[in-house]
Amino acid sequence: MNNEKYMDIPDEELIVRLRDGEREITEFIMDKYKNLVKNKAKAMFILGADTEDLIQEGMIGLFKALRDYDLGRDASFHTFADLCISRQIYTAVQASNRKKHMPLNTYISLYSNIAESEGEEAYLVEALQSAADKSPEELMIDKENVAGLEKAIEQALSPFEKQVLDLYVTGMSYVQIARILDRDEKSTDNALQRIKAKIRRVTE
Repeated sequence: MNNEKYMDIPDEELIVRLRDGEREITEFIMDKYKNLVKNKAKAMFILGADTEDLIQEGMIGLFKALRDYDLGRDASFHTFADLCISRQIYTAVQASNRKKHMPLNTYISLYSNIAESEGEEAYLVEALQSAADKSPEELMIDKENVAGLEKAIEQALSPFEKQVLDLYVTGMSYVQIARILDRDEKSTDNALQRIKAKIRRVTE
């Protein structure tokens, strides 16, 4: 099917025409946004679940965006689709029950961001040595320390803070996180600041 005729038409106009009966527009938009879905799936892979499963969930989110987009209420279709895709993938990850602990490099990245963003001494970077310089015994100790650290952080955070942390480590801003969790930006930003403070206390 040749859908090149739709290439230069704004998404919002395409949605109107789709609802007027041009069903082939569904295929065009699903194909147009598949790379966005793949990028979202890759970003959230760190949270668990199989990448292909996440892509399938993202496509479901995209289909829901096509179904539910309100031209008079919502922002651009791209913005609305981005939200629907992200929310669908994240909900699927939560429901899968495959995520137990986030990997070590997630925590390293998070701590480093905390230190750099607040102008504090990058204590974690200085404290960690290269794995290549460590013996198997030292690496095993590190693994045990990380497990204990994960448990301490898990216990310190509220359910909402855990959700915020999950999405924060994928590279999302607090604004994006607020949209996905359907919370206001201020409470999400406050939660992120509490998370940073709690993690700092746990790691000191």
